[in-house]
Amino acid sequence: MKVLLIDVYNYKKGGAETVCFNTGKLLEEKGHQVVYFTLKWPENNPSPYSKYFPESKETRKGPLKPIKNLVTYFYHFEAAKKIEQLVKDEKPDIAHIHLMWGQITPSILPVLKKYNIPVLFTVHDYRLVCPAYTFRDGKGRICEDCRGKYFYKCFTHTCCKGSKMMSAVMAAEQYFRNAFFNPAKYFNGFIYVSNFAREIQEKYMPAVKSTPNITLYNFSTSIKDAPKVYPSQKYFLFYGRLSYEKGIKTLLKAFRNVPDCKLKVVGTGPKENELKAFARDNNMQNVEFLGYKRGKELTDLVSNAYFVIVPSEWYENNPMTIIESYSVGTPVIGARIGGIPEIVVNGKTGFQFESGNVEDLKAKINCADQLTAEAYSKLSKGTLNFAHDNLSLENYYPRLISFYKRFVKE
Repeated sequence: MKVLLIDVYNYKKGGAETVCFNTGKLLEEKGHQVVYFTLKWPENNPSPYSKYFPESKETRKGPLKPIKNLVTYFYHFEAAKKIEQLVKDEKPDIAHIHLMWGQITPSILPVLKKYNIPVLFTVHDYRLVCPAYTFRDGKGRICEDCRGKYFYKCFTHTCCKGSKMMSAVMAAEQYFRNAFFNPAKYFNGFIYVSNFAREIQEKYMPAVKSTPNITLYNFSTSIKDAPKVYPSQKYFLFYGRLSYEKGIKTLLKAFRNVPDCKLKVVGTGPKENELKAFARDNNMQNVEFLGYKRGKELTDLVSNAYFVIVPSEWYENNPMTIIESYSVGTPVIGARIGGIPEIVVNGKTGFQFESGNVEDLKAKINCADQLTAEAYSKLSKGTLNFAHDNLSLENYYPRLISFYKRFVKE
């Protein structure tokens, strides 16, 4: 089978790209051919298909760049042209899209339909039903006011990065897309990475209920077998983007009241200076900001952590931080919101707490801190069991390829 994988970026910018490239590698290892279609970016990895990649907002040049960037937020003419040439040359059997809105745009969908190529879409976020894709308004509150059709509220609530202009553009793009490129018409199947994502999408876009779908949690490329031993030096770990929806302010407030518990914070983002100032002003000697980490350095931090904490205050879908933690046997304290409760099993792989509740998070930190070596080993074993049962290549591939075959005639 020849699979066309589509993403905005040809480098690991975020979780969606990690899943996309891991899927491509898995398919190739199983004997399938994989073709990639992304945009051009300065950070892109080398690719034999780069001649087909259209310009992005960063690589586009000329005095008309701002106007072209605005137009291509809605419809990328070059992307449609380039993917048609790619389809003619490579003749893929199926297309699997990971990210496209506001970048590649739906311009490619009529082309794929023209050549009778089945199109599957992995739902990594909520952009199909929420213009700002996070279900949070401009004040950071959970918001479902658009209800799948009143997208102007993205503008009135200033949902996008505090900007009325950006919020207006995102709302307009959602109206444009739904009018001319309705997902229920152009997508043959949906791959959800949490049941929560499926339920909320079907709630606000009922037309897709009849579209074939499957829930596949993100997978890990390797999972350890033996549980962790009780660490001699314990630290809790947060890693990810330092932005308001990640709940890190709540996390710091909880650790302010448990000075004997150590927290390491890995990552950068728009709230970094504010969070560092909060820790400094409260004399939090138990908190250490380590900046951006990746590769073995990050893997070692996750492997050696006592617990990883995911304090999200938005509808987190299927966080790779939890997948990666389980793969090395590290238990997780996770907020009870979005898709997190589906994979953080209370008392078996870690602990849940009420999202945004400082006292509840503090209680779970204290509970974790007081675990015996035997109880901790049992939790660590629970994470590995969950990973092997739900997040492994052996579990993921048969279900993915079986779903593919529903659309590809052999």
